[in-house]
Amino acid sequence: MKLLQTFALSIIVLASVSCQSKTTTPKPVVKELAQVKKLSQEELQEYETAYFASGCFWCVEAIYESVRGVKEAVSGYAGGEEENPTYEQVSYGRTTHAETVVVYYDPKEISFMELVQVFFGSHDPTTLNRQGPDRGAQYRSIAFYENDEEKKIIEAYMAALEESKRYGRPIVTEVMPLTTFWKAEEYHQDYERKHPNDSYITNVSIPRLDMFKKNFPDYLKKDSH
Repeated sequence: MKLLQTFALSIIVLASVSCQSKTTTPKPVVKELAQVKKLSQEELQEYETAYFASGCFWCVEAIYESVRGVKEAVSGYAGGEEENPTYEQVSYGRTTHAETVVVYYDPKEISFMELVQVFFGSHDPTTLNRQGPDRGAQYRSIAFYENDEEKKIIEAYMAALEESKRYGRPIVTEVMPLTTFWKAEEYHQDYERKHPNDSYITNVSIPRLDMFKKNFPDYLKKDSH
């Protein structure tokens, strides 16, 4: 097991840039994209899954897709009760869901424990219903579990972080069983890669990803450095 690794994110607060200001009509791609092979749903079923909510799912998806052993990260909604939630409903706090990402990973390359380390090391788990400039319960910190073993891993890691006083403030991350994950609208998938010049991406998402890469070089895919 690796040593505890985490960092305090540098928060970039721009009054005009937040998840609430994200438009429902994506901006056009401004440069040619590198071709990325996407796995089919059938192929993804061969891998394990992990679910995390830690602010804007554009940011979280990009972080996990840079991690070795992760085959795909998909943006969606979880943690609430409403069925078939839409982005407009969730992003404006009209549901009890949070923006969530499902991570498909190969346990031979990376463990669930390491994915939990990535989760706590790539956001501030002490801010209640807020992450960076984004405010509201839809951006709250949640580590989901699918079985008792995953729950024990999350709770043990949280306890170790609290004991070490890593953050200087109490961790407010919720630990919840994963019931239903609702995939977000297609235009949200791989948003950071497809829209690198979007103001939210350049001012919030990319700096957050770069900070993660700087602090977790051993977790990165070879082409993510």
